[in-house]
Amino acid sequence: MTNASASQADAAPIIRMEGVNKWYGQFQVLTGIDLAVRAGERIVVCGPSGSGKSTLIRCINRLETVQQGRIEVDGIELTAGGRNVDRVRAEVGMVFQQFNLFPHLSILQNCMLAPMRSRGMGKAEAEEIAMKYLRRVRIPEQAHKYPSQLSGGQQQRVAIARALCMTPKIMLFDEPTSALDPEMVKEVLDTMIGLAEDGMTMLCVTHEMGFARSVADSVIFMADGKIVEQAPPAQFFAHPQHEKTRTFLGQILSSSQHG
Repeated sequence: MTNASASQADAAPIIRMEGVNKWYGQFQVLTGIDLAVRAGERIVVCGPSGSGKSTLIRCINRLETVQQGRIEVDGIELTAGGRNVDRVRAEVGMVFQQFNLFPHLSILQNCMLAPMRSRGMGKAEAEEIAMKYLRRVRIPEQAHKYPSQLSGGQQQRVAIARALCMTPKIMLFDEPTSALDPEMVKEVLDTMIGLAEDGMTMLCVTHEMGFARSVADSVIFMADGKIVEQAPPAQFFAHPQHEKTRTFLGQILSSSQHG
C-alpha cells in the first residue's frame, strides 16, 4: 500500500467519481456523476436502456474517457491519463455482455494470457492460477476445450475466471447475463454471488433484480445519464423515492413475473 496506513485506505473509497460529465458529440451521456464505492462494497446499477449505466462503469477502467470531472481508483487518478490507466486496469477486472474470449485459444490459454503478458508471470505459475480460478467458477474440466465447445453460461464463467486471474481488487460486470439463455443465467449469477461472499468489490450493471436484492449493499438507478436514486436494496425496492424509479421497477418486476 502506498504510504497511507491500512486503516486510512479502508476509510477512503476505492472508487471515487466527482462531477463526471461525458458527451458523445452533442449528446450528453453522463451528467454530474458523483459516486463513492468502498472496498468490499457491492453495487448494482440498473436503469432503462440508454441511461448511461454501461458508460458509467466503462469509465472506471478508462474504456471510455470523460470530458469533465475526476475519477480515482484505489488512490490512482484515472483522469490524469498516461501510465495511471495501465495501473488501474491491472487492478480492475471487467466482464462484458459478450464473452470476448479468444476463439483460437483453449480455455486455459485464455486465462493464462493476461497474467503472462501484463504481470510477467511464468507459464507454470500462470497455469496454476488459471486452474485455481477455473475451479473457483466450477469448470476446471473444460480447461483444454475451446470457447466454441462451451455453452454461453460456461463461456461467461470462463470470462469471470479470466478476469480473476489478474487478482483484481475490483470487478466490473456489464450486463453479464443479458446475452444468455434463461437456464444459463443462474449459473453465472451463482458464480457472482460466490465472489460477493468472498468480499470482492463489485459494480454490476444488471436487470437481475433478485441478484440485486440478495447481494447488493446498494442499488443505483440511472436515467438520462444521471444517478437518480441510490439506496440499500430493502429501501430501494420497498420505498423507491423517485417517480422514474417507481415506473422502472413496475415495468421490470412485472416483466420478470411474466417472463
